[in-house]
Amino acid sequence: MLSKFDYVKPKTVEEAVAFLENNPGTRVLAGGTDLIVLLRRNLLITDHILDIKGIEGLHRLDYKEGKGLYIGAAVLVNEISEAPMIQDKYRALSQAAGSLASHQLRNRATLVGNICNASPGADLSTPLLVYNAVVHIEGPEGKRELGIEDFFTGVKKTALKKGEIVTGVSLPDVQEGDSSYYKKQARVKGHDLATVGISIRRTSEQETLMGMAAIAPTPIRLRELEKKLKNRDFNEETANWLKEEIKNHVKPISDVRASLEYRFLVSGALAKKIMMTLMEEGVK
Repeated sequence: MLSKFDYVKPKTVEEAVAFLENNPGTRVLAGGTDLIVLLRRNLLITDHILDIKGIEGLHRLDYKEGKGLYIGAAVLVNEISEAPMIQDKYRALSQAAGSLASHQLRNRATLVGNICNASPGADLSTPLLVYNAVVHIEGPEGKRELGIEDFFTGVKKTALKKGEIVTGVSLPDVQEGDSSYYKKQARVKGHDLATVGISIRRTSEQETLMGMAAIAPTPIRLRELEKKLKNRDFNEETANWLKEEIKNHVKPISDVRASLEYRFLVSGALAKKIMMTLMEEGVK
């Protein structure tokens, strides 16, 4: 049984920000796939629910050549996984979106909700990391932008300040020859958070970017490992090296989903598999 709360549905971002500023502790509802579960189980008690789905500008999803991709806070995960321009230019993001829970849940869930929940294993976090995504925030002090790496501050914690909401996420444009891939390991196929999630991107300048989830308190970029990959071609030798080397750059824990030892093994196996897949597609 749900606890009692006031339901508010603003029509503008300004209305939403004003309500949040005047009502601390208000919970924002976009898709609600995490929030409703917590409310139903009485694991979360709040006086106010702020539904942002009625704000027209938050449904924006578009790509502009030279500028890149913009995803509004109310855009559904299925819209992301099924969008041809995302499949073509930001493949890892499309794959991660398609891996999240079930089709029915993806018809309610949002990308912004996924990152604001700030789970260490957030499915959509790693492609955003490798594409250097920018989080667009609006609050009482105006608008600001924050790199996705700086947005996550801890387990279930973000850099949002009092009265602020995320209005969208943008990804810079990519050049021809840029390719990426996402894989995750989970206990239940299609219906579970990742025990390990990884995105690898190879740019047109042959720079390798790697993002991982569920192996640290927050989703992370493996920047030191990226430096070591800078002068390496994608080949079987590099893939075998990466399988072992990645274990020196992750700090997993043991929890109900997997042991530390299992996460070490899976991290290496997934990284090698992605590199081999990209290599088979002609990435060098």
